[in-house]
Amino acid sequence: MYRILIVEDDQRIAELLSNHLDKYGYEPIVTHQFDAIDQAFEQIMPHLVLLDVNLPKFDGYYWCKQIRKISSCPIIFISARTGELDQVMAIEYGGDDFVTKPFYYDVIVAKVKSQIRRSYGELSIGATDTEREVRFYGVTFFPERPELHYGQQRLSLMKKEADLLDLLINKYPRTVKREKIFERMWDEKEFINENTLNVNVARLRKKFEELGIDNAIETVKGLGYRLNVSWNEVDKE
Repeated sequence: MYRILIVEDDQRIAELLSNHLDKYGYEPIVTHQFDAIDQAFEQIMPHLVLLDVNLPKFDGYYWCKQIRKISSCPIIFISARTGELDQVMAIEYGGDDFVTKPFYYDVIVAKVKSQIRRSYGELSIGATDTEREVRFYGVTFFPERPELHYGQQRLSLMKKEADLLDLLINKYPRTVKREKIFERMWDEKEFINENTLNVNVARLRKKFEELGIDNAIETVKGLGYRLNVSWNEVDKE
């Protein structure tokens, strides 16, 4: 049974979320440790987190960042904030999705199902017994960890960054249309705006830059994105 950690200071919403998830066979756990969400996470080790933005003391963005230091499990933000900047911040801090209040509880369940399926189910990259290791022009990508290695350097990727890189490598040298990326990475693309994809592309570019690789992802105007092998394979191996 998948454990869902609910971090929501509105007790009524937390209770309704818990009841709804329980009805669909999940194990919801509501925490009230708003000053130590990271500790609650380590105690529970949930498969997914529903995380409110407006919380006592520190906000959800702060706690998302803390969780990301120890886990890559899916995190869905739920918030009354409706601004695009808030959604961008949620993604930048490591969130996988953002749902605005008021919401239909069935929408939350659908998104939970989708994230669980992609992270642990039949659509997960780690569904086989053997770990995937993708060697690509001197860069080694481990989708299940997920990590990116280049020479003696290694970087951890967020789940969406890994999904995006996996897609770009598989399609190389072709361009991947933005519509295809939305379709592959998110189930309900109508809930995802253009900024969400832009942020994920920018974050993956930044990860390459941290490895000393510039211009690794090329924007093809009017189409989408493709990998640009701008690094020197010989010098780094």
